Amino acid sequence: MSRTASEAATTAAVPALAPTFARNVVHFVRVLRGAGLPMSPSCAADAIEALRHIDLGRRGDVRAALAALLTGAPDEREIFDAAFALFWRDPDFEGKLRALLLPKVQGGVPPPRRNNRLADALATRPAARSGARPPPSHEEHELRAHATFSAEERLRQRDFDTLCADEWRALRHLIRARRLPLATARTRRLKASSRGTHADLRASARHAVRAGGDWTVWKYRAPVERKLPLLLLLDISGSMSSYSRAVLYFCHALLQSRERLQVFLFGTRLTHATRALRERDPDIALAQLATQVADWSGGTRIGATLAEFNRRWARRMLGGRATVLIVTDGLDHDECGLLAEEMARLHRFAHRVIWLNPLLRYRDFAPKARGVQAMLPHVDAHYPVHNLASLEAFARSLCEAKPAAQPARALHMFDERPAQGKTRWS
Repeated sequence: MSRTASEAATTAAVPALAPTFARNVVHFVRVLRGAGLPMSPSCAADAIEALRHIDLGRRGDVRAALAALLTGAPDEREIFDAAFALFWRDPDFEGKLRALLLPKVQGGVPPPRRNNRLADALATRPAARSGARPPPSHEEHELRAHATFSAEERLRQRDFDTLCADEWRALRHLIRARRLPLATARTRRLKASSRGTHADLRASARHAVRAGGDWTVWKYRAPVERKLPLLLLLDISGSMSSYSRAVLYFCHALLQSRERLQVFLFGTRLTHATRALRERDPDIALAQLATQVADWSGGTRIGATLAEFNRRWARRMLGGRATVLIVTDGLDHDECGLLAEEMARLHRFAHRVIWLNPLLRYRDFAPKARGVQAMLPHVDAHYPVHNLASLEAFARSLCEAKPAAQPARALHMFDERPAQGKTRWS
């Protein structure tokens, strides 16, 4: 028997999966993709092919085969186990889904850690088949359409301090879907390129030697483009709680896209939060931060926390033309002389200092607080951050604006005659 005939006989001996079961496998792969796992259409085909070679009556074998094909990291295995238990075992699908979204506390035991990405993926229904027809309806309905804003557009204009739980979930998905790459700057390093202004004589000579001595092709080198580092100092006091949460979702999206970002939280003390935000699920990351940070939604000591940052972290973190983003309302409970001194020191360390202030949402905002007056002379730009539209505008400015070699200092922040192309507070 030839090799081709042997392979055909072996393939014919393996039973094919039932069409319904195969569709469920495909839908299970879609659920994992919706939960954030890197799935492709070939993963579903490989899973169906692998299940043909094992005993489907042995649940452990099915679980192990799918896990080996569809997961590649420890955090992915945790999501896979939760999805497998809900998708393939429990017939009470809706009940389990509600229990996942709203866990109950019994006997004083803390609820299990939720995974909202898996809940959102399970909540989506498979699309209807193209051949299916809707049931006939003999009723006539009159539809009157009015020109209104969409739910997404309304959410972009809503203040972060007025959002409900469902709107926070929608906001998280909008921020994740609109990740923007940060601006890059040219460095002095050079790399090989097909064109450029720097001729690479060594590479051109090597190519000429390989070509038999004919110098017919020139090689070039071009400057390396590198993303500029960012450092975020985020106020987590009681007055900034909702705005800090939205900015943390934005920082989580940047860290997931591997941007050069360091995050520090401050209230009455300073906390380095970059490692916790590298968790794939943003809600789990924020829950871990809430347990690690003792001064969440407490008071504010901006001057003291800036002094600690300048003493312990500034020289390590603010190299390479780093931009510092300070998110606070400027309401400090300490002496403002210390705040002005530490802001001046931070300004000397950083390439740029940008202040994101939710109080700028008020049209009649004026720098009357002593903390605001102490910070303003030492920042390069002043932006509002109170809704999704303002956060997106600031993100676009980070993507498009290239910092100058010597940025102008904000000496006249509240000039009534705004410069061309800038807002009143820039």
